[in-house]
Amino acid sequence: MPEDMSAPLMDLPGVGEAVARVRDAVSAVHRHPANQRRWPATAAEAAVRAARASAALDGGSTTVAGDGSVRDPVLAGALRVAQALGGMLGTWRRAPLQTLARLHVLAAADLAAEPQLGRPDPSLDITARLDQLAQLVTEGSRVAAPVLVAVVHGELLALAPFARGNGVVARAAARLTVVSSGLDAKGLVVPEVAHLRREREYRAAAAGFASGGAAGVGRWILHCCTALTAGAREALAIADAAAGGE
Repeated sequence: MPEDMSAPLMDLPGVGEAVARVRDAVSAVHRHPANQRRWPATAAEAAVRAARASAALDGGSTTVAGDGSVRDPVLAGALRVAQALGGMLGTWRRAPLQTLARLHVLAAADLAAEPQLGRPDPSLDITARLDQLAQLVTEGSRVAAPVLVAVVHGELLALAPFARGNGVVARAAARLTVVSSGLDAKGLVVPEVAHLRREREYRAAAAGFASGGAAGVGRWILHCCTALTAGAREALAIADAAAGGE
């Protein structure tokens, strides 16, 4: 990941137009009457949908029992993460590596041994890249928010720093970036559902980002922008349902 990625990434073909579409779509979500009056409820529904889709992408179940219990460990972890994200925004902005450790503890509590929780795999030579990513989050960047979201998401998928649960952690970090960047400060959009619906493309695009070539990185950014735009449509459907129930 280059230290100053602002100019090259924003200049990749189609990225500027894709970013504009994301911003327009998210703005429409925030203008919806239900999201002006009842946004905590629609945000909560968005978080649950995001967690279930993220769990499915990591091979987990999407089923919650009628009594509210969750048997699948991947889904249980994703839901724990979803419940905790709101309280992590401040820490994410100033100490993202600390936040990643906490996310992993929550996501992988039922998947990994205790000594592995919150600790990157020591056999991986990724310290410098994690530090670069943390610097990007804390110091900000000249890149547009949707591009920053894509970079955080793609870099964590590529590094896979933990023994288990990397996908849920990467998508949660992307969600934190969506909110903390101000792109969607209320956490209403649900790009995770779009990633799941286009899973084959999601995995191929992520592999392209990991390769480091301009074409692959551009394809990943465009995929993430498309998912954010689709996630805004999902958010509008949630808002419509909330309005209909009034």
